[in-house]
Amino acid sequence: MSIGTGVVLFVIGAILAFAVNVEVEWADLDMIGYILMGAGAVVFIIGLILMAKRRRTDVVTRTETDPVAGEQVSRRSTRTDEPGTL
Repeated sequence: MSIGTGVVLFVIGAILAFAVNVEVEWADLDMIGYILMGAGAVVFIIGLILMAKRRRTDVVTRTETDPVAGEQVSRRSTRTDEPGTL
């Protein structure tokens, strides 16, 4: 979602900065466009970083001996760094 929001902000900013030729007294539309383009780039980069972190999974395998019963207990989890896996 944040990647799409970043793209939308960037596009709206580019339209305001380069395509709209309207002068208003209370605002500089070119500056607002540049600010929106910068914010869109930042949001896009943050979205990419968060997506990369979300796809990382750690795996831990442990074998312990139960002191009371003398049994070995194994715990296993998997690690996946493949793109496209959740």
